[in-house]
Amino acid sequence: MAAAAQVAASLLGGPPRETPREPPLEQGSGFRRLSARLYALRPDDSSSGRTEIHLLFDQLISENYNEGSGVAPEDVSALLVQACRLVPLNQNHLVSKLAHLIYHLLNTLQVIVDEQNLDFLLAYTISAIQQCSSWTHMQILQALAALVYCNGSKCQKYLPDLLGQRGILTKLSDLAQSDPEVRRAAVHCMANLCLSVPGQPYLEETYQNICFQAFLTTLQAPKSSSMDDITFCMLLQNSLKGVQSLLNGGKMKLTQTDELGALLAVLKKSMFHGLPGLNIEMPAVLYPTPLPQYDGLPPIKPQQTESSSSRPTMNKKKKTKVKPKKIQQEEEEEEEEEESSGEKEVASVSGSGRLNLHKGDTHCPPSQGVQSLPLAASGAARKDRVSSPFSPSSWKRVSSSESDYSDAEGGMQSKVRSYQAKVRQGALACFLSTIKSIEKKVLYGYWSAFVPDTPELGSPQSVSLMTLTLKDPSPKTRACALQVLSAILEGSKQFLSVAEDTSDHRRAFTPFSVMVASSIKELHRCLLLALVAESSSQTLTQIIKCLANLVSNSPYNRLKLSLLTKVWNQIKPYIRHKDVNVRVSSLTLLGAIVSTHAPLPEVQLLLQQPCSSGLSSSSSSTPHLSPPDWWKKAPAGPFLEEASVNSPQKGSFEPCWLIRLCISIVVQPKEDSCSGSDAGSAGGSTYEPFPMRLEALQVLAHLARGYFSTTQVYLMELGEVICKCLGETDPAVQLHGTKLLEELGSGLIQQYKPDSTIAPDQRVPVTLVVTFWTMMLNGPLPRALQNSEHPTLQASACDALASILPEAFSNLPSDRQILCITMLLGLNDSKNRLVKAATSRALGIYVLFPCLRQDVIFVADTANAILMSLQDKSLNVRAKAAWSLGNLTDTLIFNMETPDPSFQEEFSGLLLLKMLRSAIEASKDKDKVKSNAVRALGNLLHFLQPSHIEKPTFAEIIEEGIQALISTVLIEAAMKVRWNACYAVGNVFKNPALPLGTAPWTSQAYNALTSVVTSCKNFKVRIRSAAALSIPGKREHYGSVDQYAQIWNALVTALQKSEDTTDFLEFKYCSSLRTQICQALIHLLSVASTSDLSCIKETLELNGDMVQAYILQFLKSGTERDDTGAPPSPQERDQMVTTALEHINSVQALAGDTSKSAIVGFLEDILTIYFDSSGSQVALLGLTNR
Repeated sequence: MAAAAQVAASLLGGPPRETPREPPLEQGSGFRRLSARLYALRPDDSSSGRTEIHLLFDQLISENYNEGSGVAPEDVSALLVQACRLVPLNQNHLVSKLAHLIYHLLNTLQVIVDEQNLDFLLAYTISAIQQCSSWTHMQILQALAALVYCNGSKCQKYLPDLLGQRGILTKLSDLAQSDPEVRRAAVHCMANLCLSVPGQPYLEETYQNICFQAFLTTLQAPKSSSMDDITFCMLLQNSLKGVQSLLNGGKMKLTQTDELGALLAVLKKSMFHGLPGLNIEMPAVLYPTPLPQYDGLPPIKPQQTESSSSRPTMNKKKKTKVKPKKIQQEEEEEEEEEESSGEKEVASVSGSGRLNLHKGDTHCPPSQGVQSLPLAASGAARKDRVSSPFSPSSWKRVSSSESDYSDAEGGMQSKVRSYQAKVRQGALACFLSTIKSIEKKVLYGYWSAFVPDTPELGSPQSVSLMTLTLKDPSPKTRACALQVLSAILEGSKQFLSVAEDTSDHRRAFTPFSVMVASSIKELHRCLLLALVAESSSQTLTQIIKCLANLVSNSPYNRLKLSLLTKVWNQIKPYIRHKDVNVRVSSLTLLGAIVSTHAPLPEVQLLLQQPCSSGLSSSSSSTPHLSPPDWWKKAPAGPFLEEASVNSPQKGSFEPCWLIRLCISIVVQPKEDSCSGSDAGSAGGSTYEPFPMRLEALQVLAHLARGYFSTTQVYLMELGEVICKCLGETDPAVQLHGTKLLEELGSGLIQQYKPDSTIAPDQRVPVTLVVTFWTMMLNGPLPRALQNSEHPTLQASACDALASILPEAFSNLPSDRQILCITMLLGLNDSKNRLVKAATSRALGIYVLFPCLRQDVIFVADTANAILMSLQDKSLNVRAKAAWSLGNLTDTLIFNMETPDPSFQEEFSGLLLLKMLRSAIEASKDKDKVKSNAVRALGNLLHFLQPSHIEKPTFAEIIEEGIQALISTVLIEAAMKVRWNACYAVGNVFKNPALPLGTAPWTSQAYNALTSVVTSCKNFKVRIRSAAALSIPGKREHYGSVDQYAQIWNALVTALQKSEDTTDFLEFKYCSSLRTQICQALIHLLSVASTSDLSCIKETLELNGDMVQAYILQFLKSGTERDDTGAPPSPQERDQMVTTALEHINSVQALAGDTSKSAIVGFLEDILTIYFDSSGSQVALLGLTNR
C-alpha cells in the first residue's frame, strides 16, 4: 500500500504534480462555468468552505449533460483531480459526495480516465477506503469501479493494494463482509479490473487466479439473510461477468478437472436462478464421463480435398468489434458491459455459411447467429423481437421498465423477476465463453449435465438447457439457452457418431451408444415442442438454427427413421413466416436436412412428397407452388395461389417441391404478404431479401450435391436460374449462382464416371448436357470470368468451368471450346492468388480431357502456364499448380502408351527439361506442393525416351531428379508425400531406357524402399514401397546378388512385422500389406538367378513356416481393393506361384547345392496344401507331371 500512501500524503500539503489547465469558457456551457468556479477554490477546512464545495458538487451532479455536449475527457479527468485536492480525507461527507461525483461524471459522460490522472485518482480512492468511515465505502467503491473500467492494464502499480493478500477488494469481497452492498460493489470493481482492452497487457496470472477464486466463491455461496434479492442478483451478475472477462480477455485456461467442474456446477445452478417452480441442488463439482470415442485419437482436423481446397471459403464468420462503452452500476439501474473481446455470435450452422459481397445490404449473411438481419419490424413483430442475447446490452440497464416481463401489478416482484432473468442470461453468456475456452472432447464429458436424455418411465425429466428453452418466461433467456446449446452441438459429429438406436431394452445395463441416441431423440422432441410453443420471432430463429446444428451433426444413418420426417413436416409452415429471420433459418434447416449424410432414403422420400403434403393445413402464409416453368411466363404478383387453385393435382406429379420453392424464392417477385417485415431489406427490390435468395441457392447446391437424381429433372430450369443470378449486379448472388453451377457440373461428372452405379438410361443424356453448357457459355458466365473487380467470383466461375463433363466438352461447338481454353489460359496471368489457384486447377482438369490430351499445342501451352504458377509466392497457387503438373504428366504417360508415337516426337524436349527442373525444385517446397511434385517427377522420368536420355543435357537432371525422389522417400514428411514418392520411384523403375541395375543410384533407391517397407509407421506407405519393389521385370534390374538378397530379406522381415503397430487405425491395412509383400516375394522368386538361391534358402530355413502361412492366406483369400489397384483374381494368384515354381525349376543349380530343391519343395508344398484345401487335385497332378 506504499504507493497509495505516498500519493495520499501529498494531496493537501505537498506541491501539485502539475498545474491543471483551466478549460476555456464557452458561453452557455454549464460544465465549464462550474469547472471555472471549482478551479478558483483553494483548500479550506472552514465550515463555509465545505458548504461551498458541497453546493458546487451538487450543481456538477445535477447538471444536464446532453450527449455530444462537447466536454473533453481530459477536462473531466482534470476537474476530478482538482476536486480531490480540495477534499481532505477526514471529511467523510465530502469524500462520499466526491465519490458520487466521480462515478456520475465518468458514467454519464462515458469517460475513460487517462493514465496520468488515473494514477492520482486511484491513490486518492484507495486511501479514502482505508481512512474513511465504513458508511462511505459503498460510494467510494462505485467511484473506484468507474475509474478502473477498461483501465486494468494501467493499474498494475496498485494491484497489490487492491488484490493482494490484504488488498481492499480481496477483503471487502470476502464472504465475511457484513455489508452486502459493499461486498457487491467490491466484486463489481474486481469484474471491471478483469475487463480486457485490445492491444493492452492483461492481468498477471496470479491476480487472475485471485479474482477467479473470489468470483467462484461468491457464486457458490448461498444468499445471506441480510441480503435482499436484488442485491444478491447483482452480486451474482458481477461475478459471472468477471469470470466471462477472464475467459474471453485473459484467455484463462481451465485445465484442472476440479476447477472446471466447480465452475460448471455454479453455472448450472445460476442458469436456473429464480426460474419459477424450480429449485435445484447442485454438487460443488461436476465430474466428466469418460468418452471412448476420443480416447487415444488425435484431434480430427478436416482435411481439404484437392477439389475443395482451391475454392473460396464460403463460411467465414464476420466478427464485429464492439467498442467498449463507459457504463457503470447504479442501485436503481444495473449497467453491465460486455468487453470488446466478448461474445459476438453463434457459430454458423455447419455447411450453411456464405460469402456476402453485397455492400449496400443491411442484412448480415444468413446463418451467422443471433444478430443476423436487423430488420425494422413493426406491430406485433416488433413486440416479439428481443435484443441479441449476448450483445453488449445484455449486461446493461436492468430495470423494471426494460424487463422481459409485463407485470400488471408492477412493483418489487416484477423487478426481482427481471433481475433474476438477467442472472440466468449472465450465467448462459459465461457458459458460452467457457465452451469456447475448452476442448470439445473435454466439454462432451459433461454432456449429460446440460443436454436432456429420455427420462425413464415414471421418472422426472432432468434439468438441462432444454428446461430453460421450454419453461423460462423470458424470451431473451430462452434465446441465450438455445445459443449455448448450438455452441455445444457445433462440432459434435465425432461425439454423436457412436449413437446407435436399438429396440432391445432387456439388457442389464444401457450401452453408451444407446444413451447418446436417446439424447439425440430427446433433443429432437424438445426442440420441436419449443418450435410449436414459441411466440418470439428471434427466439424462434434460434430454435430453428439449433435444430439445424443438431441435424448437421446427428448420425441419422445409425438411427431409426422418422426423426428427420418430424423436423421436415414441422418446419414447412415457417418458410413463409412474417419474420425474414425465421424464413432464412427455416431454409438453413432444410439445407442441413438435405446435406447431412446424403443421400438418406428417408430424405429421398421426403423430397418426393407432393408439394401440398404437410403444407395445406398450415396458416394462410403457406406457400402455394406452381409448375416448374411458372417463372418464365407468369406475370408479376401473387399468381402462385391462383396457379395452385387452377391445378390442384399438379403437385402430385412433380419430382421435388423443395426445388420449386427455392427457384421461386430466387427469381420470383416477392409476395405482398411477406413484404411488411422486409422493409428496407433490399432497397425497394421486388425480390425476396438477399439472405433468403442466397439461402435458397445454398439449398439448391446441397440438393445438387446430395440428391442429384432428384435435381437432374430440373437441370435446364436451374440453368436459367443460374443465368439470371449471373446476370444480376450483386456479386453475392452471382457467387452463389456459380457455386450451384459447379455442384450441377460435378453431379453430371459423377454420373458418367466408370465406377458409377447409375444405369445409362437414368443419366442425363450427353446431348442435354451439351445444351446446358452451351446456354451457360452463351450467357453471362464469360462475363463473370472477366469480372476482375470481384476476384472471388472469378475464382468460383473458374471452378464452375472446370466442372464441365468431358464428354460434353468434346461435343461443344468449337468456338465455345476455344472460348473456355482461351479464358483459362488468360486468367492464369491474373495477379489475384485466388483466381490464379482456381485457374491452375481448372487447367489441370482440362489437360485430362480425352479430346484435349493428345493436342500437343494445348498440352504445351498448359505446361507453360502451370510452370509459371509453380513460381508464385502463394503456397495455395503453387499447390494447385503442382497438382495440375501431376495431371499433365499423367497425360504424357497416357500418350506414351498409345500406339501413335507422334505425340512423343512432337513434344518439345526443351519444355520437358523445364518441367523436370521445376518438378525437382517443387519437390523441395512445402508438403502441400511436394506431394504432387514428386508424382509429376516420377511420371516425367518414366516418360523420358532413349533420345532424351542420350543427350548430355538430360544426364545431370535425371540423376538430380532420382536423388530428389530418394530423399523424399526417406524424409520425415507427411505420409501422403512419402506415399507419392514411393509411387514415383516405382514409375521410374518402369522406364526400360533408364540404366536400372547398373546405375549408381540403383542401390540407393532400393535401400530407401527396403527401409520404408520394414520400418515406416504408416502401412499405406509400406504397401506402396512393396509394390514399387515388385515392378522391375528382369533380374538384372535388381542389381548385384547382395542387393537382391537385401531386398528379399527386407520383404521377409516386413512380412514378419506386418502386425507390429501401436496405431489402431493401421490394423485395417495389415491384410493389404501382407498381400503386397507376398506378391513382391513371389515376383522376386520368378526372376531369381542361380546365385540368389542360397540366400532364399537360408531365409526359408529360418522363417519358412511364417512365409508359407502368409502366402497360403494370400492364395485363399486375397484382399480387398486397395490404393495399388485391383487385387489379382484367384486364378491369377495361382498362376503367380506356378510361374515362380516353373522359373525356379528352370534355373541351373550349382553342383552339390541343395538350394534349388529346397525352394522347389517349399513352393510345391504351398500349392499342394492350397489345392488340397480347394479340392483342385487335377491342377496339382497336371503341375506335378510337368
